[in-house]
Amino acid sequence: MKGLLLCCLVALANHLSDITLNPKKTYEYKYEGVVDFRLDRANFAESGVKITCKAKITGVSDQVFLLQVSDLDFAEYNGFPEKNDYEASPKLAKRIAAQLVKPFMFEYTNGHVSDILASAEISTTVVNIVRGILEFFQVTVKTTQHIYELEEIGIHGKCQSNYAIEGDTETNYWNITQVVDVTNCREKAEMYSGMANAVEDKLSRERGKSVFSTVRYVYTVKPSAEGGLITAAHGLEQQYFSPFNVKGGTFKMQAMKELTLLSVSDTASAITTGPMESKGNIVYKFADADVNIPILMQNLDNPVPKAVELIKTLAEANENSIDNSTTDDIIKVYQLMRVISSEELESMWKQFADSPVHRRWFLDLSVEIVDAKILKFLENRFQTRDLTPTEAWHTFLVALEHLQTTPELVEMAKVFLRMPYSKSHTYLWNTVVLSYGSLVYRHCEYYTPCPVTAVQPLLDMATDALRTNNKEEMVLALKGLGNAGHPSSIKTIMRFLPGVAATPVDLPLHVQSAAVQAMRLIAVRDPHSVQDITMSLFLQKDLPAEIRSLAFMVLFDTKPSMAVVSTVTTHLMEETDLHVASFAYSYLQGFARSRTPDNHFLSIASSVAVKILSPKFGRLSYYYSKAKHIDWFDDDFLTGIASESFMLKSANNTLPSEIMAKGKFHMIGRIIQMLELGVRVDGIKELFGSSIPGFKGDYSFNDLQAIFNVLQNWEKLQDDKPVLSAYSRVLGQEWFFTDISKETIRNIVTALSPSAGKASLLWAAIENMQKGSSWYYTRPLLTLEARYFQATTLGLPVEISKYYNSLTVISAKATINPPLTEHLGQLFNSEISLETDGFAGVSKDYWVFYGINTDLFQCGFESKNKVPTAVPWKFTAKINVAEKKFELDFPLCKEEIELTSLRYDVYAVLRNIEEPTSPKKTSLMPASEEVIRRDPIEMLKPNTWYPFYNVCAESNIYGVGLCAEYNIKRQYYNEEYPLYYFLGYANMSLKIVPAQTVKPVDKIHFELDAGPSRHPMSAHQLLQTLRKLSKEATKRINLTSDIDLRKRESHHRSHSMLMEASTPEAVFNFKAFAMNENQKPEGYDAAMYYTPEANAQNAQLIVSQVGVNTNWKMCLDTSVEADAEAKAHVRWGAECQSYDMSVKAAVAQINDSKPVLEAKVHWTMIPEYMAEICKRVERYIPGVAFLYGFDQEHEKNDKQEVAASVVTSSADTIDVKVQFPEVSPETSFAAAESPNVLTDPSIYMDVLSFLVL
Repeated sequence: MKGLLLCCLVALANHLSDITLNPKKTYEYKYEGVVDFRLDRANFAESGVKITCKAKITGVSDQVFLLQVSDLDFAEYNGFPEKNDYEASPKLAKRIAAQLVKPFMFEYTNGHVSDILASAEISTTVVNIVRGILEFFQVTVKTTQHIYELEEIGIHGKCQSNYAIEGDTETNYWNITQVVDVTNCREKAEMYSGMANAVEDKLSRERGKSVFSTVRYVYTVKPSAEGGLITAAHGLEQQYFSPFNVKGGTFKMQAMKELTLLSVSDTASAITTGPMESKGNIVYKFADADVNIPILMQNLDNPVPKAVELIKTLAEANENSIDNSTTDDIIKVYQLMRVISSEELESMWKQFADSPVHRRWFLDLSVEIVDAKILKFLENRFQTRDLTPTEAWHTFLVALEHLQTTPELVEMAKVFLRMPYSKSHTYLWNTVVLSYGSLVYRHCEYYTPCPVTAVQPLLDMATDALRTNNKEEMVLALKGLGNAGHPSSIKTIMRFLPGVAATPVDLPLHVQSAAVQAMRLIAVRDPHSVQDITMSLFLQKDLPAEIRSLAFMVLFDTKPSMAVVSTVTTHLMEETDLHVASFAYSYLQGFARSRTPDNHFLSIASSVAVKILSPKFGRLSYYYSKAKHIDWFDDDFLTGIASESFMLKSANNTLPSEIMAKGKFHMIGRIIQMLELGVRVDGIKELFGSSIPGFKGDYSFNDLQAIFNVLQNWEKLQDDKPVLSAYSRVLGQEWFFTDISKETIRNIVTALSPSAGKASLLWAAIENMQKGSSWYYTRPLLTLEARYFQATTLGLPVEISKYYNSLTVISAKATINPPLTEHLGQLFNSEISLETDGFAGVSKDYWVFYGINTDLFQCGFESKNKVPTAVPWKFTAKINVAEKKFELDFPLCKEEIELTSLRYDVYAVLRNIEEPTSPKKTSLMPASEEVIRRDPIEMLKPNTWYPFYNVCAESNIYGVGLCAEYNIKRQYYNEEYPLYYFLGYANMSLKIVPAQTVKPVDKIHFELDAGPSRHPMSAHQLLQTLRKLSKEATKRINLTSDIDLRKRESHHRSHSMLMEASTPEAVFNFKAFAMNENQKPEGYDAAMYYTPEANAQNAQLIVSQVGVNTNWKMCLDTSVEADAEAKAHVRWGAECQSYDMSVKAAVAQINDSKPVLEAKVHWTMIPEYMAEICKRVERYIPGVAFLYGFDQEHEKNDKQEVAASVVTSSADTIDVKVQFPEVSPETSFAAAESPNVLTDPSIYMDVLSFLVL
């Protein structure tokens, strides 16, 4: 029997060959395609679409066939399973059928579709749907193998396919299973947009994926002498997506399609077709991706009137405040602008140019056109010079940052480097060069290898600047090359570097610094070349310490191997420049503790290096150069953050020559360099030299005065060298830098001088304010448009997109008196009155979309997060600089003001072009608690979390209150964290609300008096009483020996004698009153006293409630003593007698070597609500202590005291113990910073001073 079956299979195999179509036959199939978006748990909303039709295939020649589609139906689904069903959309079906009614041709040979032809007017979207049908005929059959794999072209691109063929002996049909690996395609039908500046992190992808897809086809094939005929076919594609790790819960896309053979007949007659053009092969084609914004759908016919009307509406609605109901319309304008022609764009400019408000909105929205039209528009503006330098600067900056990066657009952008207007203003010219470099960088991300012609203008600019010795142009060209990150620019950059240039040139330090940093992005693209150069710079001991440190920093951007780190470590052991050694060692320390995936191997190498170098460099203080690296990463979220800061110094200068700080964000396999700031102080550094006369290092008033005395000599600075330089980088790209020269400082000093007259710019500004000036600022900005597109088996594109748009509005009106007549100094000798009202706010909208997005319909999931923030104001002020007196009057709050809020929800969405104003949006979670569907295999019960909270703190004195409210709904599974925790609804807000007052209030009055003043003896007596009470409190929480106590009692006695000899003088007095013309004011009065002693800094604060029948006061006494002790004593209630609390902290030495920090909080009486809070906190202490690795001792301590001690038990170990009333957690851990920090008591004292005062 087995032998008979084998013979049958062999016979069938002999008849089975490639899938074929008979050119003399007509085949009619039924086709159905369904795509559905859901979660991998039950009881959540879903969205999907279904397409059904008949497909007739007729032979034209041996290798050319005709496809006709008929009986097309289109249905939509949005809602909950078993509660909602698919609904027909006849209008959209009619629109699609209108294009499909025209026939398609395709070439078909050996089971493969090679070319598809259609009428020119057929859209790419419809052709892609046809590709989804024809994909069923893209199958490779090997008659000699039953299991095989091969790489072949399909709708997803050039991907690996695995086949299994099984024969059915009853029907003599063959079942063919094809599994396509769409994750690792060599040439994949996918597209990224807006992510060029986000560096790919392959090591992060190894820890987890955020997107995972599977594709499977099953064919039933009837073998014949002519070849195999597909009688039925089924395709299934499943994709799992999460903003985090797919292991923590996912959204799911399921695309299914079926093809069923209805009939086969002889072709009756030839079919006549009109002219056709090639639409490409079976691989999915992307088109109009920038126009098809996934979070909205609108009719794009006749876009100019719609855009004009929306711009006018937005300008009017958001002139003096933000209308949050209109901010979504900004995205609509972006989409309309992208379909407007160049001629129409010029026409709109002429319409808006004369209106300052409309002009500003038009320019800010036009930057999102992203194609050649915006370059042509800006070129016209630069030629006619009808933009101000500020308008040109901002518009060009954002436009080029968001521009597409095709070779044609890069070539077009070069014209701005040659235009005279670009060079007419320093900041505009800087922006043109830096933005072009950024464009080249993004171009090279998508086009590899990147042609040198793209970066050639910047190379020529650098060469010319070096030839003419133009140092400003050298720095600018190097910064442009740094933004471009093109490997071909290394040879040019080397010409500016000391010790590696073929022809050495003597260049200033800031030029060399720019040259080293110009390699920061090349370090990723050509790490070996950068390693060679930076290693050479680092090892040259005759170079400045700053350059060697920068070279070391860039060297580690290349992620050096263990061998390179070992080489560096060996040379550091022989390093004599402690600034270089300190910088390198501290940087290695940071990497040794790194947890981010990109530093995985570097962390291992660095930890070994630190162990070797620690005995020699582990105790270097903060006097030397430092580099700090701190990061965090979570595998469940696939998310992390990193922060780096650098301080570069040299032995010849007191001040650092350069300070830099930057942050990075790690998210789903990419690294985003968020913000970087840097400052160079070349001129100021030389002004201070190697020491500051009179500077002791404790940063007291005398130290600040010594620094000020040096700064007064700024006229000695060199004229040809920048005094101060600053730069900023976003997403790794430098977008702004400035050099502050001696001349700039002179102009500022002159303009602000009290003797300045009418020629001063400040004089003109004050004159405008006297007339009643107003100022408006609005700025819509699409900060993020990051998109990922991938083909599906249906020929529909699945998209993952993130959009972040903001609208900033600031408006202000102000009037100032008195008028100036002679010079600005009049303002300092008279009482200034100011009346102003205005608004400052920003509305932020953030969307995440996952679903199908075409020009005809959209379906999938969409999350929307809106965060508006608003600060309106209206007040009058009186300022008397001579008397140091300041007053503010605010009107009574009469209406609710929402300061900030957060509104967040996730929806199943469905839109179609036939009903663009009526999208279907269903909140992901059901409105009620009912369970709509249960998965039979679901064993876990979901947790529903629905907290609601509303709390207000109101003052019946001032008639105002502050309310916080939140309303959240979540349904999550513990083991599916983190995705499900973020799904659901959230609404949070913070509001200022009017409150009922005890007495009528006209205004709220604030007054600050910092002038000399004497207070009556009642205050004197209160201070004496406060000092005595503080002395008693000190005894209660004594931390030191009896000898120390007697010494401190001596201080208190001498202080009391000092207070008795003179009436205390307040440092300042602050009043906050509710005012009414017919009644006495009510509110609070605070006075601050400063009573220093020889060995202590003492301060007292007395707050009194002002009003009828009230004696509430709060008395605070603080002291920081020279022998490393700080304490604070606070009493409050009736005459400061109801409640009492004391805090004391001290730094001491154990055995004259080990510093110890001890602190205690003691209370004798506190309010009941504070006691209840303390009890609640104490209940959490054991769990938190266990979580952080503390050992616990259950012991009875003082019930009214909490104590803590931190002891440096060794050079790199700290012991910590905290004593609560009933438990005492303690632990030991390795120090995270340099050991010298732990052994320097002054560090502890600085911390204490900050915390106590």
